[in-house]
Amino acid sequence: MKKRTACVQRKTNETDISVQMNLDGQGAYEISTGVGFFDHMLCHLSKHSGIDLTVQARGDLQVDAHHTVEDVGICLGEALGEALGEKRGIARFGHAVVPMEDAKAEVSVDLSGRAYLVYRVQYTSEKIGDFDVQCVEEFWRAFSAAGRLNLHIEVPYGVNSHHIAEAVFKAVGQALGQAVRITGNRIPSTKGTL
Repeated sequence: MKKRTACVQRKTNETDISVQMNLDGQGAYEISTGVGFFDHMLCHLSKHSGIDLTVQARGDLQVDAHHTVEDVGICLGEALGEALGEKRGIARFGHAVVPMEDAKAEVSVDLSGRAYLVYRVQYTSEKIGDFDVQCVEEFWRAFSAAGRLNLHIEVPYGVNSHHIAEAVFKAVGQALGQAVRITGNRIPSTKGTL
């Protein structure tokens, strides 16, 4: 089987990002974006998906983390699409429910080739440390659009904003790991393409 890996680079006036992805990895990661909390979340995404990730990013953090977080989402989505190729043999769908102390995240993924994000998450604070929680939704929106996947994220309850975000990243990791798994040799669509 062809290696399911990808390397993506993106350089703009706001960010300079390099991403390497291996869908058939062990959840090994090397993450450095300059945004500590975001690095922590990307480590969870890698570990819980079983996808190896290397992310190096420099951004205009003197403004805020928004451009860096969003552009990393774009790069990870593009890398996912490249690594999946024609998607032959993938499970396509994944679902996970992950508790994190007081919070619970429910995630469903469809690697359909059609981008759509449903994000029903309420945080109890505007920031986690100095990280703006609005950036989490922007990351997933960029990731789902660039990766052309259907992503539903819901947190029915939670008190601690850190726990809410962490549950989300772990749950997406679990669901994504299921969806990229090779289960056969067919393209899982009545259309014959994804």
